[in-house]
Amino acid sequence: MNLPQWLEYLERLHPSTIELGLERINKVASKLPIDFSGIQVITVGGTNGKGTTVTMLSAILEAAGMRTACYTSPHILRYNERVRLGDRYATDAELCESFAKVEAERGDIRLTYFEFGTLAALQLFSDYAPDVAILEVGLGGRLDAVNILDPDIAIVTNVDLDHMDWLGDTREAIGFEKAGIYRAGKPALYGEKDMPASVLERVNEIGATLYARGRQYEAAENGDGTWQWQGQGEDSAGNAVTYPALPLNDYPLDNCAVAVQAITLLAPQVTPAQIAHGLTHAVLPGRFQVFDRGYPLILDVGHNPHAARRVAQQVSERFPGRQVVLVTAMLADKDYRAVMSLYRALHPLWYVAGIQEERGLQGKMLYNCLSESGETGVHCNTTVAEAFEAAEKACRALAVDEDNAPVLLVTGSFFTVAAVMELL
Repeated sequence: MNLPQWLEYLERLHPSTIELGLERINKVASKLPIDFSGIQVITVGGTNGKGTTVTMLSAILEAAGMRTACYTSPHILRYNERVRLGDRYATDAELCESFAKVEAERGDIRLTYFEFGTLAALQLFSDYAPDVAILEVGLGGRLDAVNILDPDIAIVTNVDLDHMDWLGDTREAIGFEKAGIYRAGKPALYGEKDMPASVLERVNEIGATLYARGRQYEAAENGDGTWQWQGQGEDSAGNAVTYPALPLNDYPLDNCAVAVQAITLLAPQVTPAQIAHGLTHAVLPGRFQVFDRGYPLILDVGHNPHAARRVAQQVSERFPGRQVVLVTAMLADKDYRAVMSLYRALHPLWYVAGIQEERGLQGKMLYNCLSESGETGVHCNTTVAEAFEAAEKACRALAVDEDNAPVLLVTGSFFTVAAVMELL
């Protein structure tokens, strides 16, 4: 089978898209020749910022001459984006070969799409033998497929309300699930200052070593395009490390800071210059990705209030005073009312649309939500492509000069960003 045929097969294999639990995947993993001896593992969980943190970790380690392999999800345009070997994506042939190995060993065990893909990625990483494998949690942490491996370092970027049908409807409940990737005696990193009590309880219960922003490490902007980091090296009893002038990038400082803390613990030989190089060369499609089209075009897959707050703040800080033209479409199971409320602070011209997927929200629902909140001049479209075309036309009409050109922001979902990327 070719890759599209394999992916179609994986979608049919299990009756549910999601079924949390490690029993099935552990049974199949035990039959596969997956050998991670000699490979250090970093597992990255959290509500937002997982992919960017993985990307920065990889870029820094690669700059230091170390081989990395990264597993992230979901993809935007091609499944291959989920499995990265060094500076390249896994090829169709490599993925198909690995899928075949998993299929040969699973017997009558029905794996979910994500479980099957995770085992295939781990099989590929075993053969590739990187120095460091960096794994992004798919959903939650405690019962997520990547949690079958014991990480040398585990990171929870942040905790906010998302996937509540699966993880619970409070930050404490969700924090408990996400902290399930921590291991006894190993570094347990937390990326934001507001840490749920359930995360700290998990750390104390298992005897992990906590490194949390505002406690064991800290970061602050210098005001000149750089930021400073202070934290701890391998000796948590007092081996202080300081980097006074690291370059800012377009990713949240929380994520940058937790990545630097992880690097300082895992690979203390990495130099400040290598960290700086990795921070400035870490690029992940669809995460505050900026294109110049005569006006700035920003693509961001943020799909919950925590992400929307961050994107709105970034747009305001980077493009102060600019007119914002906003193209958005969301999934029905997201808190779209809260997301729309946060983007109202940008005073945008609205171009809303529907997502043509089973979980997609109709554009008229976003239109009604905005109209009820007092927004006027909201343009409603059937598809993202139609909304983007209309928004681009508006931007061209408003782009009188480059310094004051409008900003076109596309956000709300991976599906939203993918639909626009296919047009670029």
